[in-house]
Amino acid sequence: MNRRIRQYLGIIAAVVVYYVVHEGAHLLTALYYGVFKNVQFMGIIGIQIDVYNTRMTDTQLGVLCIMGPVATFIAGYLMVFLTQSICNLKSDVVRTIGWYTSLILLLLDPIYLVVLQHFVGGGDMNGISLLMPEMYATLVWLLVGIVNLYTLIKYVYPKYSLSFNKKNSER
Repeated sequence: MNRRIRQYLGIIAAVVVYYVVHEGAHLLTALYYGVFKNVQFMGIIGIQIDVYNTRMTDTQLGVLCIMGPVATFIAGYLMVFLTQSICNLKSDVVRTIGWYTSLILLLLDPIYLVVLQHFVGGGDMNGISLLMPEMYATLVWLLVGIVNLYTLIKYVYPKYSLSFNKKNSER
């Protein structure tokens, strides 16, 4: 399969995994609290779980909002744990999906919570700030983002790079 097509498939699959994990965590939390309203399709932005927030305490709303980023953090480190196993697979497509999924799960929420939320709306940060001051939450997610980036650069990327180079040299 063409490299460019593999990259597009990898990115699309990674975005789907991200939404399933992130919004799935919001959905499970909303169901747990009994406040699930519906799933909103937001066009190019994606999907969002809508809740009856007037039935929730501030703490419950904060927990609902932080569960998405926490779930992607956990799933991202599951991908880190599985990196060598994925890199040992013969399928270039699966390895490409593994790389892009690791990248998105580890970086998207920290980038959003630290930078992008200021430009496109608070989203999860609006609820997280009910649990702690926004400045502290921003610092926490900045540190998480730095650690995640370091993990990607020092551990994940070299393994994927080596696996693709090795597979290409065998051809």
